[in-house]
Amino acid sequence: MTRPSGPRDQLDQILRAAIRSVDASDAVAAELAVEPGGLSVCGYKLSGAAKLVVVAIGKAAAPMAAALAAKVPERIRAGLVVTKDGHAAGHALAAYEVFESGHPVPDARGESAALRLLALVTAADPDDLLLVLLSGGASALVSLPPKGVSGEELAATNRLLLESGADIGELNAVRKHLSQISGGRLAKCAAASQIAVLAISDVVGDRLDVIGSGPCAPDPSTFREALEVLERRGLSQKVPKSVMNHLKRGRIGDEPESPKPGEPTFARVRHRIVASNADARRAAAAEASALGARAISLGECIRGEAAQVGRRIAALAASVVCAEPVCLIAGGESVVHVLGLGVGGRNQELALAAAIELDRLAAQGPVLLAAGTDGSDGPTQAAGAWADAATVTRGRRCAVDAQHALADNDSHRFFRAESGLIVTGPTGTNVMDLVLVWVPPEN
Repeated sequence: MTRPSGPRDQLDQILRAAIRSVDASDAVAAELAVEPGGLSVCGYKLSGAAKLVVVAIGKAAAPMAAALAAKVPERIRAGLVVTKDGHAAGHALAAYEVFESGHPVPDARGESAALRLLALVTAADPDDLLLVLLSGGASALVSLPPKGVSGEELAATNRLLLESGADIGELNAVRKHLSQISGGRLAKCAAASQIAVLAISDVVGDRLDVIGSGPCAPDPSTFREALEVLERRGLSQKVPKSVMNHLKRGRIGDEPESPKPGEPTFARVRHRIVASNADARRAAAAEASALGARAISLGECIRGEAAQVGRRIAALAASVVCAEPVCLIAGGESVVHVLGLGVGGRNQELALAAAIELDRLAAQGPVLLAAGTDGSDGPTQAAGAWADAATVTRGRRCAVDAQHALADNDSHRFFRAESGLIVTGPTGTNVMDLVLVWVPPEN
């Protein structure tokens, strides 16, 4: 293999190694134990005539479902795959019904997929095992609002939450109380006596109630908390009245709460996290070490406003003094409070803020990569972007101003002009974001 010749090539190789380590197909296949006379998954053993009813939801749904069909096709009685536009292509999914729908803002296709999903799980034979293959994006992709709230009103609420800079916990507190599937409701309505969930985690802390909004996990959040999120984010007067009315009815007990920890329905549910950001960071560190760098993991420190995270990581990289190459490795997920009219994603915004900081500090050495492990960043076709001390100058030469782009949340246009976009296409996994920084040794 040709050794990468420069920091960008080295970081690209590290990113690819990290993504390979959390491949959704491999992760599912590793959890299936095919034994004489049966199949074991999550501690459940299928024997005799028992079959699988398979529900795969999320950005990594297609490769997860394909891996199952390749290994135990004879065990699948019925199956459904719901994923983001363009994420089903190239996967062997003949054993399943396949839906593609909107993400991150839900659409009418997601509502249709959700209705089919409910029909499938409620009609399952009690002796069968409901196998849920879950990955990030599920709550938007199968979006079935409660009665009295339209799909358009649900989409408008989601859009306002995303633009407000709400974090994943805040988003889910609201989403779970505007859904007939999220927040443990899928498990509650399922007919199968056994439910197994194989999950790829795209959330900080790998919380089961947060991954995909926890369709089979008990929900600790409440209607009251959902209303508090809207108030805190200044959205109480902006979301549709039907949404506020539903949440207020729930607060006073006129709408059923989401199922809570300790409810009997969850005694039949077993979860297993099969891939996470921690796995990707470990693989990135191993690859960086193989390339001769000292790998330093910063943990899941990517939290809060993307621009602030970018500035902090850039300043840290600029302060590193080393006799050997250093690779900083950070994971997590930032947010963007949208105030401008531009187009971008959280990783591109993070990279743009980092580039401005590296330029300010005249830090000539560090090169930063910020990317979503799923291959998509916000509403764009890019996974993220590159940043170094010359990024701002290159942008200026291409007639785009970094500061103006950041203020207008227009990072995508900036990096498209400056040729700093990272484009991978759908990766087949989704374990949040990675920021990698290569810091060369001092001369």
